[in-house]
Formats: sequence, C-alpha cells, structure tokens
Amino acid sequence: MDWNKDHLRDTMLSLETAALRSARENYLNYVSTARVDRTEPVENDELAQAEVASDFAEALDDTLDDYADKLEKLRTIDFGPKSTVGEGAVVKLSGRYFVIAVSTGKFTCRGREFMGISTMAPIFEALEGARAGETVRFNGRDLILEEVE
Repeated sequence: MDWNKDHLRDTMLSLETAALRSARENYLNYVSTARVDRTEPVENDELAQAEVASDFAEALDDTLDDYADKLEKLRTIDFGPKSTVGEGAVVKLSGRYFVIAVSTGKFTCRGREFMGISTMAPIFEALEGARAGETVRFNGRDLILEEVE
C-alpha cells in the first residue's frame, strides 16, 4: 500500500469541515425558531414548538463540539508511516480500508473507499499494536489484518 496520507488527511478534514458547516447552519436555523416574540400574545402550540426547537438546538450544540474536536484531532495526528496499528495508521481489514483517527462514515479518496475509526472504538482495542499479517479477534470472529501503513 503506498498512500499519500497527507491527501487522505486533507480529504477527511474537508469532509468534516463541510459536516461542521452544515451542522452549524442547522443549529442556527433551530435557534432562530426557538425564539418566541414576547411582544405579541403567544399561543400554546407556538410555545411548545419553540421548546422542541430549543431542545434540538441544544443537541446540535453538542454535535458542533464533536465536529470541532474531530477537526482538531485530525490536524494534530501523526499520519507518518506505521508498522503497527495506532493513531494515524491506514489499515486493510477484511478487504476494507480504515483510517485510525476519528470516526467517520464511508468516504472516497482517490478512488478508494475508506472509513475512519476512532481510537475510542471497540475494534481499535482489538487492532491496537497489531502488524500486517496478524490475526485479531473481534466480536468472536478472527480477522486478518492485511495491511498497515
């Protein structure tokens, strides 16, 4: 495996930045609907809708923090070459590629599909420190670690 891991990091940063931007827009939309105009009479259903919007805004605020944390982590991880599984490694496991960094959905980089795995993910515990060719056990299954970069 010969990856340009800087390009992989840039792709992940771009995707997470776009997700943060979208979450921020949703947050601002919910916040604006959570406000009640107190200069006019307020109907019960308006008040209830404002309370629900406020709850959603609060939940989205946590999401914004999560994205900000992911971006900071991606900026600081050492994506240099790896011989064992650790933060910043790219691994091939059961025919699929994973980046050990932050959790992400599937994404494509230079025509190859990847998925980000956090070091807090249960599978990372099984993979940590393993080398290419080794077998790891996860959820009662033996998995062969095909590549580590």
